[in-house]
Amino acid sequence: MARNKYDVDEVLEDRFDVNQLKRLAGYIRPYRKQMAAVIFMMLTASALAMLIPRFLMTVMDECIPQKDMKTIGLYSLFTFLIALYVSVSLRFKIKITNEIGQNIIHKLRYDIFAHLQELPFSYYDTRPHGKIQVRVVNYVNSLSDLLSNGIINTITDLCNLVFILFFMLWINVRLTLICLCGLPVLVLVVVLIKKKQRVAWQIQSNKQSNLNAYLAESINGIRVTQSFTRESRNTDIFNQLSRGYRESWMRAVKFNFLMGPSVDIISTVTTAFIYVLGIQWMLGGDGGITVGVLVAFTAYISRFWNPINTLANFYNSLLTAISYLERIFETIDEEVQVKDVEGAMEMPLIEGKIQFRDVVFGYEDGQIILDHIDFTANQGESFAIVGPTGAGKTTIVNLISRFYNVGSGAVYIDDVDISKVTIRSLRSQMGIMMQDSFIFSGSIMDNIRYGNMEASDEDVIRAARTVCAHDFIMKMDSGYQTQVNERGSRLSAGQRQLISFARALLADPKILILDEATSSIDTETEIVLQRGLKELLKGRTSFIIAHRLSTIQNADCIMYVDRGKILERGTHEELLALKGEYSNLYLSQFDFLKK
Repeated sequence: MARNKYDVDEVLEDRFDVNQLKRLAGYIRPYRKQMAAVIFMMLTASALAMLIPRFLMTVMDECIPQKDMKTIGLYSLFTFLIALYVSVSLRFKIKITNEIGQNIIHKLRYDIFAHLQELPFSYYDTRPHGKIQVRVVNYVNSLSDLLSNGIINTITDLCNLVFILFFMLWINVRLTLICLCGLPVLVLVVVLIKKKQRVAWQIQSNKQSNLNAYLAESINGIRVTQSFTRESRNTDIFNQLSRGYRESWMRAVKFNFLMGPSVDIISTVTTAFIYVLGIQWMLGGDGGITVGVLVAFTAYISRFWNPINTLANFYNSLLTAISYLERIFETIDEEVQVKDVEGAMEMPLIEGKIQFRDVVFGYEDGQIILDHIDFTANQGESFAIVGPTGAGKTTIVNLISRFYNVGSGAVYIDDVDISKVTIRSLRSQMGIMMQDSFIFSGSIMDNIRYGNMEASDEDVIRAARTVCAHDFIMKMDSGYQTQVNERGSRLSAGQRQLISFARALLADPKILILDEATSSIDTETEIVLQRGLKELLKGRTSFIIAHRLSTIQNADCIMYVDRGKILERGTHEELLALKGEYSNLYLSQFDFLKK
């Protein structure tokens, strides 16, 4: 999925890759035995049902003239038993096909979601989240009918056509040939609209994706929208996107609706010809056509065009599904840039020594964010990283957690190259608090325990006390069991940060990364928090990014980063004595506070 935003359509593929259907077949393959059983029952039911018009012809041409009530009763019994078997087969088919279809949908949705969990931050940084969500939910759901009924119906209907043609040829060859004259016309219709129909559904999926992207963006930014009174403007944008979706939908279904009427028109015309010619031949005594033959044959005609109509609908569903399959598999095929290398080992128990050795990194080719970074943080030391916005501070700590791969050079923890260890074993031994204090829907207890699912309630409370979150939590409606909304809308920014702080500390990590951890906390709470953290950070290697320099004065080492390089490093006193960039930054903040 290329970089874009809500008002930019995604790129359309010029040609359909048949391998997409082969991949879909791989999801169907585990259920081939159940599908074979359903197909067998449906085929036997269809084959038996084909006998009913033949029974009717025999009754009309032979039994009624001869007043043979015993044979009529026997045929009636056979017809009843066939109808009963068809009903049981249909019920069995509906139950099994729905189970198979939903199992396949579940597996598809699981695969795409599991893959999304592994994709790097850069994937989410460059595309609207709504366009990602629509693939997991809407696009996968759109395949439901195709997988539940379409495939089995297609197989059974193709076989039904063979059965029907056999009985039609058995009754009368000439009438059968007249019926088949309509097929070339139908094939011509299919050929003419096939490409336009597929492109129309691709455009429709793009417009749906755009609409969903803007909807997600608007909901997430509703506070900003209302603060700047942008409601009317945003509604106009939404209306424009919705109108584009509606127009693309109407154009796509227009092509779909060409198929059904085409089949109906062709079947009606051929049936009319058969009636006209059949009656003429019957009245003229030509061709051995009787009333029973004509009645039976017209019954077969309706059965002949019904499966063709079903096949046409399946063709429509397939073209629609193809446009969604392309997007689904495109997401699943998105390269996982940060993944375990072949033969990756488990990270040994971390002690806490961290080294950057000549690290160069950029988010895009040709871009340099970190330029030959070298430093060593020994076990238990606290490192603070300061500098202007965009200098590369957060990038450094992201590389320690291996959220990105370095361009060149290497990052070592306890003399182990972290690119050679499994990501899970590395991150599970770290405590990380990002700038975005994300709160999940659920209880406060569950949000803190997110950092260590095996932690007891007492452990959670102890972590909350350490970061000074316990008091405000206990003042809430249900204490630690208070339910909070997605993104923690019921909490203040400072409260969200304290909960995120407790979450990171609960993991009991050897390496602790705090990215602007106290930016939304008031000064009084910060003073208390610093006292609690002082004991907690003993024996742990910590990296602290902070714009408020009062929070990092006691760090063992402060690095001033700018333009991708470490320009200065040392303790707070050493850097002040240097009278360089750090000193200027500190004095400017000090002067501002005095004012």
